[in-house]
Amino acid sequence: QVQLVESGGGLVQAGGSLRLSCAASGRPFGIYTMAWFRQAPGKEREFVAAIRWRSSSTDYADSVKGRFTISRDNAKNTVYLQMNSLKPEDTAVYYCASDKTPYSRTADRNDYTYDYWGQGTQVTVSS
Repeated sequence: QVQLVESGGGLVQAGGSLRLSCAASGRPFGIYTMAWFRQAPGKEREFVAAIRWRSSSTDYADSVKGRFTISRDNAKNTVYLQMNSLKPEDTAVYYCASDKTPYSRTADRNDYTYDYWGQGTQVTVSS
């Protein structure tokens, strides 16, 4: 049984920082691309960032590029999302996800690429 458990969300003022973590279990972690998505109230889920299994390739949504950093520690089975210079429009539930395919050649932005999802962690940025 694959499990993804997010943590690190909370309430922060605009301009502040948060670091999200996603701990994975149930299958080999280091061979799958991992991603973060988010969903704001009344909006569709959207891609935030992804990192390939070897950490050699990352991808970011334009809205977070330069402010957010995705990283992973394969020894700890954990993926992180460092979020700096937070804005009120970053307010959402953030989800981590694991790719369907091991050894993927790309860090995909499409949510149908991912077959396991965490329960989500709330990030609220006040103005």
